[in-house]
Amino acid sequence: EDPEFGYRYLADEAEAAGEKMCRRTAWRICSAGGWTSTISKRGRGKHRKAGPPVHDDLVKRDFTAPGPNELWLTDITEHWTAEGKLYLCAIKDVYSGRIVGYSIDSRMKSRLAVAALNSAVARRGDVAGCVPHSDRGSQFRSKKMQKAITRHGMLGSMGRVGACGDNAAMESFFSLLQNNVLDRRSWATRDELRAAIVHWIERTYHRRRRQDRLGRLTPIEFETIINHEAPQAA
Repeated sequence: EDPEFGYRYLADEAEAAGEKMCRRTAWRICSAGGWTSTISKRGRGKHRKAGPPVHDDLVKRDFTAPGPNELWLTDITEHWTAEGKLYLCAIKDVYSGRIVGYSIDSRMKSRLAVAALNSAVARRGDVAGCVPHSDRGSQFRSKKMQKAITRHGMLGSMGRVGACGDNAAMESFFSLLQNNVLDRRSWATRDELRAAIVHWIERTYHRRRRQDRLGRLTPIEFETIINHEAPQAA
């Protein structure tokens, strides 16, 4: 059902079901069955002009955070359908890896970025002091985006021109999306692709894709544990 998952996922699922399985055994099973995870190093076709920054780079490639809503990463990707291009602006919380907000539109205007930010704030609540980090695309430099950042009490941050590593953690998410959804088939309509993107983010990436840096938990599992432990610690 989900060919993008490899032997690590098989081992994790076996353990969750009460059957201990080492990763080497899982690898042998996957190898024998011809099951491999989907991996690609192709670019994702983003062509946006970078302009002068409206914020300093507060991140300096340190993609870590001590807690939720401390550092968010945001970027835009695009993909063709038979009806034309579809654009996705997503926002990722560095702490848990969860996509806390996103916006999908047929046009790559400032409203795309603003809508994604507003959706993230609506989902997360009090985000005063949070740092949303982006590249220098015009959507993120727009006056509408700056007003939204100020209105929510956030501190904007922007990477350098031509330095892809300045938002590498967000690039990795889009690479997964490209390999597991965008490039898996051709898309007849924008609505069809939009539904597939939302389904993959909410069902697969958030709830099924385990991450090593989260202790082999999914973003939802990790946040659930953290939210449960926080009141006890207080």
